[in-house]
Amino acid sequence: MPRDAAALLGRYGGVWRADTSAKVVYLTFDQGYEAGHTGRILDVLKREGVAASFFVTRGYIENNPDLVERMTSEGHVVANHSATHPSMPEIAHDPAAFEAELTRCADAYRALTGVSMAPFFRPPMGEYSARSLCMTERLGYTTVMWSFAHRDWLTDEQPPVATTLARVVNGAHPGAILLLHAVSSSNTEALPGIITRLRAEGYRFASLNELSR
Repeated sequence: MPRDAAALLGRYGGVWRADTSAKVVYLTFDQGYEAGHTGRILDVLKREGVAASFFVTRGYIENNPDLVERMTSEGHVVANHSATHPSMPEIAHDPAAFEAELTRCADAYRALTGVSMAPFFRPPMGEYSARSLCMTERLGYTTVMWSFAHRDWLTDEQPPVATTLARVVNGAHPGAILLLHAVSSSNTEALPGIITRLRAEGYRFASLNELSR
C-alpha cells in the first residue's frame, strides 16, 4: 500500500496488515453474493482447523442464512461489507445513509444469529476517503483493507489453480491480511494447498479478533 494511503488509513484506526515481526497471516473472504463455493471453503477450513474472516453484505445474509449461520457456529469472524455494496466515499455526504449501510447489515446478522456482528468493516470495492474512514471509526468499526489480493473475482476469467496457489503463497508475508473472493473456483480449489504450503513455511493462520487484543 502506498505510504500516504497507509498513513491515512492508520489515522482513522484502519489496518491493511498486522504485526510484521510474527509469521502470522489473516485469511479473509469478501462475500457480496454466493457462487456455490463457500460450503466447500468452510469444509476445508473446518478440516484444517483454520479460523477465517468473512465480510458479508446484507443481501448475502438474507440469501444465504445457512452459510452465515455455519460461519458463526464454526468460529469464524463474520464482519460488515455494507448493506448494498455502494461506494462509501460517494455516500459520505449523507451521514444517515452512510450509517444505514453499516447498521442494516449488522441488524440483519443479529436478527439471523442472535449475536452481534464483529466490529470490522471492509469498504466495498476497497474505496475510502478521509471522511468515510472517520465516519466508519465513529460508528465503532475498524476498517480492514489488505496487503495481498489478486484478480480472482471475475468468475469467467479464473486463473489456473496452480497460478492462484503460487500467487497467494508468494504474496504472503508476516502480518499479511490476505483478501480472497469466495466466488472464485480457483481460490476454492487452491485453498487446501495454500494452507499446507504456508504452514510448511512456518505461518500460523489467525482470526481478525486477534488484532484487538
